[in-house]
Amino acid sequence: MATANGALVLLVQALAVEVAPLRVNAVSPGIVDSGAWDGLGDGEQEFLRSVARNNPARRVGTPDDLVKAVLFAIDTPYVTGTVLHVDGGGRLA
Repeated sequence: MATANGALVLLVQALAVEVAPLRVNAVSPGIVDSGAWDGLGDGEQEFLRSVARNNPARRVGTPDDLVKAVLFAIDTPYVTGTVLHVDGGGRLA
């Protein structure tokens, strides 16, 4: 995961320079309760509780959190070459 996120940061920065004045940004989500974890069956809720306990925001993300980040990136014309980490601080823990 760290390798992919590092590559994403460098890709977004390089593309922002290459295609300027067009803007390039990305959203890098953490664990989001979107239904993707339903396959865990009975273990899903414990997994999500564990994620919430171990990240600084003390909760799991929602699809709405990602939508707000995307809208911010779209609506803010002075932001380019940026990866928005929407992970509740999970990468810091």
